[in-house]
Amino acid sequence: MRLQPGQAINADALLFDMDGTLIDSRVVVEKIWKRWCDEVGLDWHFVLPRLHGVRMYDSIKEFAPMAGQDIDTVYERLYREEVEDVDGIVPIPGAIELLAALPSDRWTIVTSADTVLAKARLGAAGIVPPPRMVTGEVVTHGKPHPEAYLLGAERMHAAPADCLVFEDAKAGIDAGRAAGARVLAIAGDHPSEVATGVEWVTDLTSLRYDGTHDGKVRLVCI
Repeated sequence: MRLQPGQAINADALLFDMDGTLIDSRVVVEKIWKRWCDEVGLDWHFVLPRLHGVRMYDSIKEFAPMAGQDIDTVYERLYREEVEDVDGIVPIPGAIELLAALPSDRWTIVTSADTVLAKARLGAAGIVPPPRMVTGEVVTHGKPHPEAYLLGAERMHAAPADCLVFEDAKAGIDAGRAAGARVLAIAGDHPSEVATGVEWVTDLTSLRYDGTHDGKVRLVCI
């Protein structure tokens, strides 16, 4: 269900995923993980579709035992590499412009990355972290569990059903829907992979902030 030009969405609060939604870190993440997979003999094509949208530690808990590797040792290595390697991380088209137009108290970020990693990547992309950001280490259950988006709605003083979630990965889309929020997928060049059953746009250049109406933020597809 691609959002059509002129179609408007109203919400009390906007909850943005980070990787793939506001910033493009795919090249960096996949480079680091593919290198590790090649070293330990894991099938990269098996790992890749299960990687995006979830917390790093949750991914490592799944894949390290398959390679006979110690979970904490692998986490320490890959986490350090992801924090230190931000070369090539850029904002998703339209992200900077849309965030700059929005009222600062009506949006936040809900990411599977922890605070240190999130700030490193956002800084590389030129985005200032919002004050009520939800990061991976403050929740017990990562995406696709709805806890992070429920906490995001709570921090924004909004009912989940009155929030608009922006996501690009199946785990995040499932989390937003399980929280009871409306979900808009940032589909990029792969709408068939992530946008089944939800509204989607290619990137954030498709959206324009149209002010507040009856107390709600309005976005219009252009």
